[in-house]
Amino acid sequence: MFGIPGKQAVTLTDTAAAQVRALMSDSGGRVKGLKIGVKKGGCAGMEYTMEYAEALSAHDEVIEQDGARVIIAPMAQMFLFGTEIDYRTSLLESGFVFNNPNVSESCGCGESVSFKVSPDAA
Repeated sequence: MFGIPGKQAVTLTDTAAAQVRALMSDSGGRVKGLKIGVKKGGCAGMEYTMEYAEALSAHDEVIEQDGARVIIAPMAQMFLFGTEIDYRTSLLESGFVFNNPNVSESCGCGESVSFKVSPDAA
């Protein structure tokens, strides 16, 4: 929808792809992929969303990489274009990390972000 022909909207690191594959295989085939999006919320204005996708809709962007499938909700495509998704594990936490070039700032806890506004959007 907002993509550049021949270029994926998002990419996954090897670690993230392995985690998405594991989540998909744990579902016994019920889950078609991991759906990501954005919604209003948090102290910086927007939050990423992630949920299991059991079905695809007509306007979803489907990214397949190394057997992992990520589905991007239509409203989120313009905010996520160019994002690299990683999966990190530390002593206290583990989770997906979005390395998004479209983010202008994030809150202190890292749970919410705000996006760059194009000068042409005004």
